[in-house]
Amino acid sequence: MDTFEEIFFSQEQYAIKWKKYFQVYEKIFSRYRNKEITFVEIGVFEGGSLEIWKRYFGEKARIIGIDLNPQCKKFENPSKKIEIFIGNQSDPNFWDEFFLNLKGSIDVVLDDGGHTNLDQIITSVKVLEKINDDGILVVEDVHTSYVEKYNSSKKYSFINFAKKIIDDLNSNIDQNLDLNFSFSLKNHVYSVEFFEGIVVFYVDRKKTFPNSTVSTSFKKNFIEDLTWSGNEINIKKIKNFLKKIPFVHFKKFNNFLNKKINNSILKKFFK
Repeated sequence: MDTFEEIFFSQEQYAIKWKKYFQVYEKIFSRYRNKEITFVEIGVFEGGSLEIWKRYFGEKARIIGIDLNPQCKKFENPSKKIEIFIGNQSDPNFWDEFFLNLKGSIDVVLDDGGHTNLDQIITSVKVLEKINDDGILVVEDVHTSYVEKYNSSKKYSFINFAKKIIDDLNSNIDQNLDLNFSFSLKNHVYSVEFFEGIVVFYVDRKKTFPNSTVSTSFKKNFIEDLTWSGNEINIKKIKNFLKKIPFVHFKKFNNFLNKKINNSILKKFFK
């Protein structure tokens, strides 16, 4: 079978993509080829990408394009199972109507639409709960999170939204992590993958159960747990010195000093 890149450059109708996306597409989309899936692309523009996706996924695939511009309706082609819906991806009401009129369900959504915070976040919130298990949402051109004209607020950028989802997923564990969110997607999303310019959300509700530890029933050897000893590498000499001095709160001071020094080393990685 031809790769996405080969199909792209043999396409007559205009389409545009970033060069590095081709390999990412192969990695995340290849398992859906020649299957009865419903693929949704937000952002029709000149219509060329719809033809490319149809050739890539095959005859069994249902291809749906969504665009704000009513002129894009002309790219609809029922004989090829290519449909067009006109609407505003930033409007939650549009998504409610879309799913009401869809006549079926969706497996893959590719957001190549308006690229603003509002576009990408509202779309993610509204479609993730509707995607079939073993489906994905792919949001591309997320570098716009760093471009002022696309941002209503850098604080509320799509990238920061995606980072918050990481915290959300990690809160799905049988431990008190002090991570409490009033808005959560962890009942739908079980994994998030980041590429340059692309964020992929993997949906499978069978995998979103709260995590808990399990262990074997074999005999333990009672090996000493040295989890925290390794992190004392930067205060080892100081610790040995302080041991010689009578300290009432030595353990607390030791922990404080350890965190202080280690954080001073790590902070350069967060600049």
